[in-house]
Amino acid sequence: MSSVTAVVKLRESFSWNVLDWNFPNPYSRQQAIQSGGLIPENALPVGIERWNNKLFVSVPRWKAGIPATLNYIPLDAPYDPSPNLNPYPSLAGNELGNCQSGLNTVYRIKVDKCDRLWVLDTGTYGYDPNVTNLCPYSLNIYDLNTDQRIRRYVFRPEDIVPTTFIANIALDEGKTCDDTFAYFSDELGYGLIAYSWEQNRSWRFSHGYFMPDPLVGDFNIAGLNFQWSAEGIFGITASPVGPDGYRTLYFSPLTSHTQFAVSTRILRDESKVTGSYQDFKIVGVRGNNGHTTSKVMDELTGIEFFNLIDQNAIGCWKQDLPYKPQNIGVVDKDDVGLIFPSDIKIDQERNLWVMSDRMPVFLESTLDYNDINFRIFNAPLDSLVQHTVCEPQTQFLPALNQYSPSDKLIQQNPLPYYNNGLSVKEAPESYTLFSSGPATQSGLIEKSSIFKTPISTSQSYINKPKQRAIPYITGRNYKSSFNNQQPLWYEKGTYAVFEP
Repeated sequence: MSSVTAVVKLRESFSWNVLDWNFPNPYSRQQAIQSGGLIPENALPVGIERWNNKLFVSVPRWKAGIPATLNYIPLDAPYDPSPNLNPYPSLAGNELGNCQSGLNTVYRIKVDKCDRLWVLDTGTYGYDPNVTNLCPYSLNIYDLNTDQRIRRYVFRPEDIVPTTFIANIALDEGKTCDDTFAYFSDELGYGLIAYSWEQNRSWRFSHGYFMPDPLVGDFNIAGLNFQWSAEGIFGITASPVGPDGYRTLYFSPLTSHTQFAVSTRILRDESKVTGSYQDFKIVGVRGNNGHTTSKVMDELTGIEFFNLIDQNAIGCWKQDLPYKPQNIGVVDKDDVGLIFPSDIKIDQERNLWVMSDRMPVFLESTLDYNDINFRIFNAPLDSLVQHTVCEPQTQFLPALNQYSPSDKLIQQNPLPYYNNGLSVKEAPESYTLFSSGPATQSGLIEKSSIFKTPISTSQSYINKPKQRAIPYITGRNYKSSFNNQQPLWYEKGTYAVFEP
């Protein structure tokens, strides 16, 4: 993969030795501890998503003592480097075993442009091989403006197989809120489930590309050697809309170094469940140590970001480039802070959010709760890709003979197209017209040139360095000694740094 990495790195926003929760009152918290409803050491965060002033965090119920599987951190609250989690939409809304109004185990979640939160409840408790199916797989969708669940959909029996394990969601948003599809990757059942909001119906695709690669089932992460040889389709993301009105869904099995793709024109059509084998395509191979579990694509530039779990890194790829190792960039790598970057998301302001959780250590060994185990980072997308193969390049276009002085900025419409190997997409750049010659008597400027310039960079509202969390001590409330009035985006020099 590309050896040139970005100059601006991910910045640590939150970190924990161990997770904890806010309760309505101290009495209910004490009751939870005594009853085994709260065991902080059993909690592992796996998924994140950001909407306005909420940063959502999912915690699967792999072990006992998880009060809520769907949670959030208020970003407009006084800053705490290791905040307690708040159940979403409420503690009662996360009741274990309540199939109608509760949530059992949630992995990854997605927010759409209509302020809806898409949450898949697997209905399970425990971790393989000790898994109990308490409730059926159900899709729960919340109105984030009211914090109310507006739909619950139970997958059809035909969509689920005995080995089904769904851990990822990708959204395909059309021109209206009703024209929204969701896609779910069945990692261990080797399937892809499509769901239509408008039809309120789901259907299942099967394909050989959903299967694991038996040649790359050996993993080495955080000093542990283990084998995940059965894990199939996992990371999925949708591209920007193409000129044909459809997106491309990119996907990769976990036990694989290969990326595949299919047009959402196929996935949106239930009749294509059969007879569409040739519509699924091989995009390319990332190269050695290229396992990935989570990916997301920028709507504006068509740049895909994904975790590289073998390398403790975040990778990138521009969809207008061939998918091969020379065109895979690394935007950040951290052999301590990014041990198993479990989830990666892009918010409305084009900031990249990354969670790392040391999952293999949690599953295959034992976490050290005197050390920082879980971290959340963010950074502006445009800053991360600077000086990588993914950076949009300034290109010189042929000169124009003349133009009117009033034409200071020219927006080409339609924009030129580029080929991503699967379909044709609109280029995301804007065009600016610059003068290189004096005005003539006719009022025209000669020897002018047009330069294609990258999209302007977004500004991050968080501007602070990575820091260490306070060492965990059993029984303490994990509250920081930070000034309670400091907002999340306080300026450099107004914070304390805790050292062990």
